[in-house]
Amino acid sequence: MRVQTLTLVAAGAALLAPATMPAAAHQQAPTSVRRDSTVGAADLLAKLRGCKPVSKGRYRTDAGTPATVPVCGVPGAVFWKADMDIDCDGRPGPHCNGDTDPWFQPTTAFRQSDGRYPSAETLPSIVVPAPSRVWNYREHGIRGGSVAVVIHENRVQYAVVGDTGPRKIIGEASYATAEALGIRPDPRTGGTNSGVTYLVFKDSNVSAIEDQEETAAKGEELLRRFVGSTD
Repeated sequence: MRVQTLTLVAAGAALLAPATMPAAAHQQAPTSVRRDSTVGAADLLAKLRGCKPVSKGRYRTDAGTPATVPVCGVPGAVFWKADMDIDCDGRPGPHCNGDTDPWFQPTTAFRQSDGRYPSAETLPSIVVPAPSRVWNYREHGIRGGSVAVVIHENRVQYAVVGDTGPRKIIGEASYATAEALGIRPDPRTGGTNSGVTYLVFKDSNVSAIEDQEETAAKGEELLRRFVGSTD
């Protein structure tokens, strides 16, 4: 999870020379699955107007910023509206490694079905805050591998819950998620300051966190049911 503000990250990036990537990192190329949602962003956002908070407080979007973001509840899901910082943690690759990302961690809170850590470059995923007095994602039927939907401008991307972050900060998604949404995915200078909506369905885990086809299929079913509901 990024704890620096995007302003500071962007300023620092100007002083950093292009990084040399380790040889092992070049052996992996992004292979994320792209599947467009049949539910439009406008229709989805219309269902997410207003907020009935389920968190007991609010989150910061970056360290040092005011706590302004609540986690909101809707039937069968939770959502929040925040920024997007770029999560590159997990299995290293050409874009996510210790040279390209000064905050890189080779581990994540959740693993794939084969025991390996997922790749942020290839797996569309989001980060949820670690459990705290403010909010505990586990109490809302959310686990690693829960199905999520991320909306930015007119794009909708299916993802899974892939990692946890600081207890007081919210608003982070993987390199692959950002790339799919047309957001600059660079872990140092990428992301966006606002305009991202994260929707996570309760009790919606996929059988394998890395199975993007199952995530997209289940996400599509849940999303169409959610948008078509009258609640």
